[in-house]
Amino acid sequence: MTQSPHIIIVDDEAPAREMVGDYLKMHGFGVTLCDGGKSLRSVIETSQPDLVVLDLNMPEEDGLSIIRDLKSRMNVPVIMLTATASPIDRVVGLELGADDYVAKPCELRELMARIRSVLRRSTPVRAATPEPAGAKTEKEQLVRFGTKWLDLQAQALRDDEGNEHPLTASEFGLLKVFAANPKRVLSRERLLELANARDAEAFDRAVDLRIMRIRRKIEIDPAKPAVIRTIRGGGYLFSPSGEKA
Repeated sequence: MTQSPHIIIVDDEAPAREMVGDYLKMHGFGVTLCDGGKSLRSVIETSQPDLVVLDLNMPEEDGLSIIRDLKSRMNVPVIMLTATASPIDRVVGLELGADDYVAKPCELRELMARIRSVLRRSTPVRAATPEPAGAKTEKEQLVRFGTKWLDLQAQALRDDEGNEHPLTASEFGLLKVFAANPKRVLSRERLLELANARDAEAFDRAVDLRIMRIRRKIEIDPAKPAVIRTIRGGGYLFSPSGEKA
C-alpha cells in the first residue's frame, strides 16, 4: 500500500493552518502543522516531508528566509501562500527555489490541485512506471549538461566526481524536457506545457529565473551560456555539445 504524502503546513495563524490541514487530511494526505520556522526545523529533524505549504508573511521569521534555510537543508518542494499584493515576494520566493504559490485567502480546492501538481512533478522517475529489466542501460539514463550529468532515474544532477548538486522539482522538470528535445528551439509556453507546469501562471514569469539558476549549475561560463542557449524571439535551445563550443 502506497504511503500518503506528508505535507507540512507552516502558518502563524492557527485557524488558517488548521483549516488547510483538516481539508488535506480529509483528502488522504498526512499533515503536520507548524506555527513558524522554529517548529518547522524541529519537525524536519526527524521526518522529511514530501511538500511544505508556507505562509510568506509571518511576524517571527518571514517565509523567504525560511525557504532559503529549508532549501539549504533538503530538496523539498515548497508552495508559498502569499498576499495578492506581494508580487516581488512571489518572484523572490520562486528564485530561491519555491515551486509554486497560491494567493491568500486561498481557495482550498485550488491549493489541493497545486499540491498534487507539484507532487507529480517532484516524484522521482523511478517511482513512476517501472522499466522492464534491461529496458534502458545506465548510460541512457545519464544526460550530459555542460559541466554536469543529469541522472534521469535518480532525478539528480552530479559533477564528474559524483558530487550531487541540488535541483528543485521544477528545475529537474525543465532539464528533463531539454534532455528529450536536444537541438530544438522550445518557447516558454512549450517548455511549460512539456514540463506539466502550465497550470501555474507563476511559472510563465519565472521560467527565465529558473533557466538562470540552471545555468549557474551547468554552464562553464553562466554569463555566456553555450549549453542552454537563448534564441531571440524563439525561446531556448539545448545544445548537447555546448560545453565544447
